[in-house]
Amino acid sequence: MDLNFTEQQQDFQKEVRGFLDEHLDAEVSEKVKNGISITKSESEEWHNKLNNKGWLAGPWPKEFGGQNWGVVEKFIFEEECGASGAPRIVPFGVGMLAPVLMKFGSEKQRKHWLPRMLTGEDWWCQGYSEPGSGSDLASLSTKAEEIDGSYIINGTKTWTTLAQHADMMFILVRTNSDCKPQEGISFMLLDMKSPGVSVKPIITLDGGHEVNMVYLENVKVPKENLIYEENKGWTVAKYLLGHERTSIAAVSRSKKALSKVREIAKLNINGDSNLTDDSRFMDKVTKCDVRLQALEYAELKSISDDVKGIPPGPEASMLKIRGSEIQQEITELVLEASGYYANPYQPNIMDIGNNEPLIGPEWSSAAAPKYFNTRKTTIYGGSNEIQKNILAKMVLEL
Repeated sequence: MDLNFTEQQQDFQKEVRGFLDEHLDAEVSEKVKNGISITKSESEEWHNKLNNKGWLAGPWPKEFGGQNWGVVEKFIFEEECGASGAPRIVPFGVGMLAPVLMKFGSEKQRKHWLPRMLTGEDWWCQGYSEPGSGSDLASLSTKAEEIDGSYIINGTKTWTTLAQHADMMFILVRTNSDCKPQEGISFMLLDMKSPGVSVKPIITLDGGHEVNMVYLENVKVPKENLIYEENKGWTVAKYLLGHERTSIAAVSRSKKALSKVREIAKLNINGDSNLTDDSRFMDKVTKCDVRLQALEYAELKSISDDVKGIPPGPEASMLKIRGSEIQQEITELVLEASGYYANPYQPNIMDIGNNEPLIGPEWSSAAAPKYFNTRKTTIYGGSNEIQKNILAKMVLEL
């Protein structure tokens, strides 16, 4: 495995760094570094800057408005964005649905929906999980019935991230109940402004509003919004989840977060000495660093295989498991470093940022909310227990 960048790739790395230095807002970057949520308008502004540069969808083929980046260029871009504290690109449209449309969508569907993702005309959300159907996604019960050339959808979706902002949802629905569960599911695109769609907030332990319940009552979806074939949605869903699970690893952002922990350890906020003198704490940091380096090499191995034309396999599950665990581990370290400053309950601090007085350093004000919010990483995208079952079957042949 060759881990050295070519001269052309090194030039691209310099170009990315220059772009971030010039265009990344310092206040937004500081929010990201301290775990403070950015606003929708701040996310849209960054979205537009990247799109104007042509980098919003760098890995897309040029025919669809991308740069046809290889996996190495994608890795460099994400590495530099993570290191600089750039906002994460909202993944549901550009990173998740787009590859599905390119592989399974009709030409008409690609021409209509892909450009709207780039301009930001459509914000997307994901309609997979339901009450009682999360990791066991095949048990979903939201039903779509074909009537007069359209589908009428009834059911409930839950944990729907950013549904309060979304214009569109890509959704899994049951179109056939008289077969194996996986064989009766279809993949569709649903307009969130349709009559019968209700979005109710779920306020999480950190006090934030990120996820939602979405109720669907006789919602009409045009038949042209069916992706691929009726009852073949499981094939589409598995393809999409492969992209999601690999991205969940978030190596570059974990590296930046762990470097922040090392900076925090040098501060004197809870006593007469800083945490660099606490061998037990620094031992935890070092062990986390070793695991993170191993994860990075696993990601690089996956990239190397991709360059050689080897399709992703069980490594997507491996990256998801370890990546999500490390994200949780880092929030635990920040929480421990915060000491008593993590105790006060500061409502909505993840959204407020500097707009209200803080108790303690800014980074510590988000320590507890970030810790609680990150408990979800080992669950979404297919729980880690499910990923271990996949590995047992694919690698150990159990």
